[in-house]
Amino acid sequence: MRRGLALLLLLAACAGPTEPDARPSPEGALLPEDRLELPAYDLAQYRAMIQELEGTPVVVNIWGSWCPPCRVEAPDLADVSAAYEGRVQFVGIDILDERQAARDFILEFDWQYPHIFDPTGAIRDGLGYIGQPVTIVHDAQGAVTFEWTGAVAEAQLTEEIEKVL
Repeated sequence: MRRGLALLLLLAACAGPTEPDARPSPEGALLPEDRLELPAYDLAQYRAMIQELEGTPVVVNIWGSWCPPCRVEAPDLADVSAAYEGRVQFVGIDILDERQAARDFILEFDWQYPHIFDPTGAIRDGLGYIGQPVTIVHDAQGAVTFEWTGAVAEAQLTEEIEKVL
């Protein structure tokens, strides 16, 4: 009995800290309504979400609040997403981060679009990308038409969006 209890305590200690506001991944893959909710998604849920958005062009941006190039591109993403609001769905994927730092970043740059949370970078890795930021443009049928690793420029992103409209 003591060994079992000791083993259980040891395993619990090795699990590491959890965030107080961490919630389990949503059952469905619906796009979060609140841009600051940051529900945890895995790769399968991300892919299901992209599939659910079929019929609308989608821009996905993989970012982290701790990432200098993400900070560089953030104002341009805010401007482009505002310019295409209602015609293109933007989605952010915050990776390798803490939720509060991510929320502060979203508010600092006034990003109005929804974001999901990927604390381990599994979505980025599962999609085959290295580094961040990563920007992906999907056409209305869900096909990837543009991929960019590094800070994307406003003019470049606008040009790629125009191709899928």
